Amino acid sequence: MHIGFLGLGNMGGPMARNLLRAGHSLTVFDLSSAAVAGLVEAGAQAATSPAALAQTDVTVIITMLPAASHVKGVYLGENGLLANVRADVLLIDSSTIDPMSAREVAAAAAKHGNPMIDAPVSGGTGGAVTGTLTFMVGGSDADFDQAQPILAAMGKNIVLCGASGNGQAAKVANNMLLGISMIGVSEAMSLGVSLGVDAKVMAGIINTSSGRCWSSDTYNPFPGTMDNVPSARGYSGGFGTDLMLKDLGLATEAAKQARQPVLLGAAAQQLYQTFSQQGHGELDFSAIINLYRKQEACA
Repeated sequence: MHIGFLGLGNMGGPMARNLLRAGHSLTVFDLSSAAVAGLVEAGAQAATSPAALAQTDVTVIITMLPAASHVKGVYLGENGLLANVRADVLLIDSSTIDPMSAREVAAAAAKHGNPMIDAPVSGGTGGAVTGTLTFMVGGSDADFDQAQPILAAMGKNIVLCGASGNGQAAKVANNMLLGISMIGVSEAMSLGVSLGVDAKVMAGIINTSSGRCWSSDTYNPFPGTMDNVPSARGYSGGFGTDLMLKDLGLATEAAKQARQPVLLGAAAQQLYQTFSQQGHGELDFSAIINLYRKQEACA
């Protein structure tokens, strides 16, 4: 199958490579010439613009872009995809944006005669590389069925969440919970250690008791409790604080539109905002624990 792919960053690049490994032909575009060159070396063809990509004989176009403004520009702009793509080409947006923007773009695509799904992902850069991402999909049953074999080349868990925009809704709700749970684990670990419990013992107690969660047993934020996680390498790599802050902003904005209270989500957003303003936005989001640890413990 000939697939177009726009957005070759930390997530999009590995996803595109997995499509090539699955035997698909690929035409790619990114503002980074180095990112494009890397995919061309792997076997893809390069397009000079989104419009040029849309004018090829692709049957599917996938986008992985930073924010809703980029998604709207690429799809709805005068020289964007919808102004140039032929009808019936399946459109898949795997960016993480707010549900309302996803529904707006999908409605415009439908008017143009293009099926479209929103399919944001979970699993991080590691999942993108290994092809084990979770896709949370919003769209019709028929469009989901058409997209599923393509998504299966990039992910392991592919879940239809309902109508257009529901993939984004599921993603922002899940990531809001992740941000909250990481703060909870950070508070609990810091409290236990400050009261004299060894960090590894404290982690072991949590992970065999009712407080167990992904943030404790897979991604523990306290240094020295786990190997091969950001807390073991100075909080480098992983999922940046500013990215978590972006997702929490999407969640609280969506909640405002739905008139749904998210008290802990809003509190988490403020804590990550504080941490980012202190100059730590590039650190993994689990570094939020350093808001709680005593200064001598962080030295």
